[in-house]
Amino acid sequence: MLQLNFSPFPVLTTERLVLRQLTAEDEKEIFALRTDDAVNKYLDRLKARSVEEARKFIQKINKNISNNVAVFWGIAYKDEDVLIGTACYWNIIKENDRAEIGYELLPEHQGKGIMQEAIAAIIDYGFDTMKLHVIEAVAQKDNQRSLHLLQKFNFTRDTEQEKKMEGMEEYKDANIYSLRSIDRYIKPSTDN
Repeated sequence: MLQLNFSPFPVLTTERLVLRQLTAEDEKEIFALRTDDAVNKYLDRLKARSVEEARKFIQKINKNISNNVAVFWGIAYKDEDVLIGTACYWNIIKENDRAEIGYELLPEHQGKGIMQEAIAAIIDYGFDTMKLHVIEAVAQKDNQRSLHLLQKFNFTRDTEQEKKMEGMEEYKDANIYSLRSIDRYIKPSTDN
């Protein structure tokens, strides 16, 4: 069973990026992410109505981190500490050593390999530090960018998990993908 401890917060770095904890200074960017039509097109959530809601979301996320029930990174360029996206592990099932990965990126930063770079670091953290056995992702059937990203990391469609979610409204247009720890050493595809 997973023994999680996100204190101190696990800051991750890549060649271009820093994945760090959200702060109150990120409220405008969180508001932008949570109100952007393109970002929210495939997400089952209500749009934020105010910067105050974004601020409360950040507080809720940081409380979940301090309670070790989820870990949520803000994604920024190393040389410019402005939030451009987020990624997380949530829906953690400690008894089964599983967690769901989630991610979003402002449209002006998409198509530049940013999320691929961030997800590589997050997958490593999930398997090496959290000791996950399985990482799951829920992707809307029409979200080709997300599906393509998952395929680059050898996530495979998990029809067994999909059967468990049959009849649940939030999964009706979604596919569930899984990456097992034993499959992580297969290098991600670099083709477009």
